[in-house]
Amino acid sequence: MRTTVGIIGAGPAGLLLARLLHNAGIDSVVLESRDRAYVERRQRAGILEQGTVDVLREAGAGERMDHEGLRHDGIELRFARRRHRVDFPALTGGRSVMVYAQTEVCKDLIALQLKEGGPLLFETEALAVEDADTERPRVRFRREGVEDVLECDYVVGCDGYWGVARSAVPDGRTFERTYPFGWLGILADVAPSHDELVYARHDRGFALLSMRSPSVSRLYLQVPADTDAGSWSDERIWDELERRFETDDDWSLRRGPITQKSVTPMRSYVHEPMRHGRLFLAGDAAHIVPPTGAKGLNLAVGDVVTLARALTHRTATGSDDLLDAYSATCLRRVWQAERFSYDMTTLLHTAPDATSFEDRLQLARLDRITSSRAAETDLAEAYTGFPIG
Repeated sequence: MRTTVGIIGAGPAGLLLARLLHNAGIDSVVLESRDRAYVERRQRAGILEQGTVDVLREAGAGERMDHEGLRHDGIELRFARRRHRVDFPALTGGRSVMVYAQTEVCKDLIALQLKEGGPLLFETEALAVEDADTERPRVRFRREGVEDVLECDYVVGCDGYWGVARSAVPDGRTFERTYPFGWLGILADVAPSHDELVYARHDRGFALLSMRSPSVSRLYLQVPADTDAGSWSDERIWDELERRFETDDDWSLRRGPITQKSVTPMRSYVHEPMRHGRLFLAGDAAHIVPPTGAKGLNLAVGDVVTLARALTHRTATGSDDLLDAYSATCLRRVWQAERFSYDMTTLLHTAPDATSFEDRLQLARLDRITSSRAAETDLAEAYTGFPIG
């Protein structure tokens, strides 16, 4: 089998890249180890930056998002029983975000790829990337028990931290931080208790109120990193959420049946460079952020938009300039997102060994954001998205 671009992984990064290449007249093959049903129900991010929304629309993948997604023009910060709304459009010249789950993005892109694009091979395990430093890189894969080879001009690893692509970069350098807490996340069949996301800093730990639809709530609690989700009863979860979201007004938390519980670890990770020869890394294969800043999926989109532009430029001009700049171009945006995600995490979470001095510093930082338009604007600009490319 042969193609121009071999893409490993059918998450949002791989699927969007295939769509962008298709629209540019560049052929690709996508290899995905899981089956279609798994990819379409894999719960991940739910916040799309303004730039991501724009890219999906331009790619022809925005129709259902625009119909079913929930545009949000701000978030609420909650601390010391106080509430403060950050107004995104007023602070950023009209930018906003969209609540639209990664599962739905993947469904839309899969449907388009199967209808119009190149091969999308589910249940196909990539085994190794070979000859990445030559003009004819290859991906060895196994499908239906038979090993085969995909010959390419370029290979793109969108297969996550544990995938084969990252391990095929021989001289990379990694930067990482592991946090001593995680998020206990729930899905609940109940209308959200607020019409925008609520980020709460509390002495007992962080909490986040989010949603998946007008009738499904998504909520999170900061918990120790080794927490077993099954050890928390539904009643205990709701009681703890109520404590951490408490305010001095008459706001109340709606309760409902919990349909899913899981614990998400918190870590920051960057792999440099994001390229080796004709192998390019994108998304979680190259970087991971704690979810506090809602940056993971959006960073992946930035990577593949940058790469698609570079490959289109190469096809049109024969120049490798943009391909050669891919890693440096992406990493500028990656490190800003890492910085913002770290800032949001340390601003809102209670460290197990935090001192009273550090607690007061958190409150002082929150006071600064809520009393200074400049500080609030910095948060709003980062949350709604850094420029792509």
